[in-house]
Amino acid sequence: MTMNGAIGMFERIETGNLVEATTSPALKGLTLGETVSVAGIKERWDRVRRRLRAELGEDVFSSWFARVEIGAIVDGVAHLTVPTRFLKSWLEAHYAERLRAHCMAELDAPNGVALAVRQVARESAEPCQDLSAQRGRPAQARIATATAEIAPASAAAQPSERDPMDACGTLLDRRMTFQSFVVGKSNALAFAAAERISAAPAGATPYNPLYLHAGVGLGKTHLIQAIAQDARQHGKRVAYFTADRFMYGFVAALKSQTALAFKEKLRGIDLLIVDDVQFIQGRSIQQEFGHTINALIDAGKQIVVAADRLPADLEALDERIRSRLAGGLAVEIGELDEALRAKILTIRLDGLKAAHPSFHVNPDVIAYVAKVVATNGRDLDGAANRILAHATLTGASVTMETAEAAIRDLVRTREPRRVKIEDIQKLVATRYNVSRADILSERRTAAVVKPRQIAMYLAKALTPRSLPEIGRRFGGRDHTTVLHAVRKIEKAIVEDRLLHDEVDLLKRMLQE
Repeated sequence: MTMNGAIGMFERIETGNLVEATTSPALKGLTLGETVSVAGIKERWDRVRRRLRAELGEDVFSSWFARVEIGAIVDGVAHLTVPTRFLKSWLEAHYAERLRAHCMAELDAPNGVALAVRQVARESAEPCQDLSAQRGRPAQARIATATAEIAPASAAAQPSERDPMDACGTLLDRRMTFQSFVVGKSNALAFAAAERISAAPAGATPYNPLYLHAGVGLGKTHLIQAIAQDARQHGKRVAYFTADRFMYGFVAALKSQTALAFKEKLRGIDLLIVDDVQFIQGRSIQQEFGHTINALIDAGKQIVVAADRLPADLEALDERIRSRLAGGLAVEIGELDEALRAKILTIRLDGLKAAHPSFHVNPDVIAYVAKVVATNGRDLDGAANRILAHATLTGASVTMETAEAAIRDLVRTREPRRVKIEDIQKLVATRYNVSRADILSERRTAAVVKPRQIAMYLAKALTPRSLPEIGRRFGGRDHTTVLHAVRKIEKAIVEDRLLHDEVDLLKRMLQE
């Protein structure tokens, strides 16, 4: 039987002949007019599962067959149920013939197999293997109706606002929206670009790719999830991945020998969003990721990528991917300034007060906490929760003293970051638009000499390395060359205010 024929078997269900047993829907069954005991049908279904596990391997079986259940056997058709529309669609497209063969052999089901989506409260997220299929909708079919019809996409229910999903069935955090994102000087540009991209019509790519980079807890994940949710509301097909989810999906497709389908269907979306791209590993996975973003960009589809550093600094990533990512709009989400921290903290505390009406923190305490908790948004969340815990558990009002005690672990003195010469070379090279290889080379053009001397000066100022050691780390140069560079920059920053500010900024970037 061809694949189309096998899929046809999945769709053929005679609902008028379905007779329900007086037991659990997952364990009832009739075969060719004869009653089958619960124990008998369960035992035979277990044999089918063992066959599939042995043939496909544990990983593929766990991904696609672990939640398939036997519903009934009616007129020689084995009725199976799955929890999500996505899983149903994937099995129909890729494993119809295998299921049919094993069910015919073990379940006395000569007329094939039919799949239905069983009633569940909420769909769980599946690995994104079929992006052009159903868009992660709430399950509608009931096993009692035993119908396997595929409703038209326009008639299917959309995800509720409570449980937003992307085109892969990935659950998005409904709290991470544009409305809940707190805008300040450090993130205003990134926020404006994100809003423009989410609202742009499908096929219109104002900045492609959009590359957001920031340290931990500064809001990049919040912002790209907001893009995904808002773009969905504008009717776009959105695929949202973390790096590990992308890798898992691709590896699962390779193991199940469906990599071609995975690649083709991935390219059928309007907006691809990848978070923490710095963690994408493996040569074949990186190659596929590179081919995918090239195909989407060439087709006018939008790409949004988030990482913890600039594209040029993603040394584990293929150079061609770095070049492609750097070709769009790269925006840094900077450190939270004190005013923005106070604003974020106020919003967090107001949210806690809604659940605890007697909880109150006066503005002086908020200002103090915003001043001393100067790291990131997650630490501000931790500060708000600690203050609430102290207030509710002790019954005491929140004072400056109680707040100080509550957040003591968040403001403890941190050891200064240990600066490495390699970090200095990379940062200076990026800042002055040269390569690290240029800085280490023998080139003597002005565009290279100045960054090289600044890097040597910073190495002497920020590391405990000796002049000979610094010289060796800069392409085997003599210590007198390093000394000359250090003295020249020391003199220049006294005379040139712009250079002074530039070097000071580099110092702070390296030490933070």
